[in-house]
Amino acid sequence: MTLLMDVLPEQLGDWTDVLSGNRYLWQSGQLKPGHLSTVKGHLVLLAEQLHKSALQQSLQELDAAGINVEISGMKRVAERDVLSLRLSDWSLELKARLQQVANGWDLACVPALPDGHQPGLVLMDMDSTAIQIECIDEIARLAGVGDEVAAVTRAAMEGALPFSESLRRRVKALAGADAAIIEQVIASMPLMPGLITLVEGLKAMGWKVALASGGFTPFTGYLRQTLALDADFANTLEIKNGRFSGDVLGDIVDAEAKARILVELAERYDIPLSQTVAIGDGANDLLMLAQAGLGVALHAKPLVQEQAPVCLNQLSLEGVLGLLQAG
Repeated sequence: MTLLMDVLPEQLGDWTDVLSGNRYLWQSGQLKPGHLSTVKGHLVLLAEQLHKSALQQSLQELDAAGINVEISGMKRVAERDVLSLRLSDWSLELKARLQQVANGWDLACVPALPDGHQPGLVLMDMDSTAIQIECIDEIARLAGVGDEVAAVTRAAMEGALPFSESLRRRVKALAGADAAIIEQVIASMPLMPGLITLVEGLKAMGWKVALASGGFTPFTGYLRQTLALDADFANTLEIKNGRFSGDVLGDIVDAEAKARILVELAERYDIPLSQTVAIGDGANDLLMLAQAGLGVALHAKPLVQEQAPVCLNQLSLEGVLGLLQAG
């Protein structure tokens, strides 16, 4: 049955029954039953509530680029609307054009998506990704050197300062402070919205979940234990006589280390890289995002917004679950 865009409901959430079990090709303002013979790209639109205008504006860009479109599904995932489209072609230019018209919704325009029905791995950053704070900034604030450390953190996350250098400078500023501050920060550490929903959803799908952080082991360890994560990787603060020495022990978990950890975990769990997802917000996450089958920037810094494969700005971590269940 051919569907006319003009008469379909304004809220895409009301399309669920219409699209259930059916696929439609977009042709001349109409949705006609059928499917693409060749799929070279995927477009997923996400929002708390998707309006028809989001689809219409996206279709205008796709039409202008000469892309054939199959609307393959509408779902409600984690109380968010998720619309899936398959594309006859894909390019970075197309992704950029679609991103420019996105006003009030998130999108992923990618050559391929991980299959949520198959085993997979999600590796995420911790600070400003799994949690809403930068732990070292909170430690520094309680130690009385907050402004000094926060300025270095900003420079590192924006890519203006090498991460390893920035970390050593920030930790050096903590020298002599009472290490009991760690427990104070853990006690008030705010989780990122959607984190529990994402982790529970991934576990239900049989996926592995881990943290790779440029932060510190007490915090990643707490999250691993509390959320029953599969692994965590972070830096070790040296503590002497109950106080920070100002040094970091061992190798620093920087951008290269995060990308390497993703590959090593995928090998450990026998998961193809195409079935991996990386989530982060800072410049030191970019290599990890590029290495993964799907790289997702969450409320990210401008540099990361420019380079990340997918950016979530409207939704939070529950949006990642929507992307994995889009198919």
